[in-house]
Amino acid sequence: MKITEIKTCGLRGATPEGGWTHEHGPDDVIHTLIAVHTDEGVIGVGSCYSSEALVRAALELLTPLVVGADPREPERVSQTLAAHTFWMGRGGAVAHAISGIDIALWDILGQTAGLSVGMLLGGVYRSRVRPYASLLVDDPAPLRDTLHEIAADGFHAFKIGWGGFGRRDSRYDEDVVAAARDAIGPDALLAVDAGGSDGFWAGRSAWAIRTSAMLADYDVAWFEEALAPDDIEGYTALRARAGVPIAGGEVLTRRQDFARCMRAGAFDIVQPDTTKSGGLSESRRVAWLAEEFGVQLIPHGWNTAVGLSADLHLASAVAGTDLVEYRTGSAYIDGLLETPPELDVDGMLAVPEEPGLGIRLSQEALDRWGTRPDLLRPSVSR
Repeated sequence: MKITEIKTCGLRGATPEGGWTHEHGPDDVIHTLIAVHTDEGVIGVGSCYSSEALVRAALELLTPLVVGADPREPERVSQTLAAHTFWMGRGGAVAHAISGIDIALWDILGQTAGLSVGMLLGGVYRSRVRPYASLLVDDPAPLRDTLHEIAADGFHAFKIGWGGFGRRDSRYDEDVVAAARDAIGPDALLAVDAGGSDGFWAGRSAWAIRTSAMLADYDVAWFEEALAPDDIEGYTALRARAGVPIAGGEVLTRRQDFARCMRAGAFDIVQPDTTKSGGLSESRRVAWLAEEFGVQLIPHGWNTAVGLSADLHLASAVAGTDLVEYRTGSAYIDGLLETPPELDVDGMLAVPEEPGLGIRLSQEALDRWGTRPDLLRPSVSR
């Protein structure tokens, strides 16, 4: 079996608000699907949390290196791509594109082997994973109402972030956290994300330390991105004094970057985004590193249904990972598949058991939101 073609399809028209200061690009295409086609008709799908324009540009570099390769070797192919593009990529857009390719290759390997990706990653520790509903901070009253609605949908874990948190004053920060805890009750998981990867983030260590003490009063499970992503020393100092676990890493794109953070003692929880950080192959390596450093891995997933499926398989195959992020109200999660993800009576998501990722993209969804609805149709002769 050989790779014949890689196709991309940006998603446009239903992108949920992201919380960052400026949207990514004039067309708001920040999620890009990838399809890897083969000479035997097997197609794998992946997802990149990145602009379609950047992914396409990266594929001009990557495609000649991958066409003709055996798609049933995701680890080898992805590492080869990373090695051959070191001087032109070393993270960033190239890593984002490799992420989507890698996810698609695991999908192909699973389909040809007749096994789920979770099984192929080394074994399944769990068949269900708890999703936490991820939403932007709003003023206390509307935030409370939104959380009531989400809880009624069956979620038992929640994360609030960005919005005005850390951008107004300490009273506002506490008011929204208090409203959230009141809305979901004392037993539900609540995490808080400051959004330190915002391009104009101004939060500093003193603020983060004070805020972590406040969050501890509300039994917050973790404090995410309290500082700018590259402030490793700041995170190390914060973690030493914080009243709650410290999380970060969603914008990192190489396991070496995660290794530096963990070696410095920066995080209690690392959050690689499988659709940005190098795919399932790289996320699994980060998980192994995290285990050695005594750090928990919880994947970042402001994502598509394809990325969510990859995270579910990753979580099933990592002993200490029992949560995935679920962007609530996103059409690209709830409406992208023929069979959408659905919470069970316990508020859990089942890990797909079918071969590969165990999902099928909806052609109707591709026609509606895709910049290239022919994603799953080959355009080159075999």
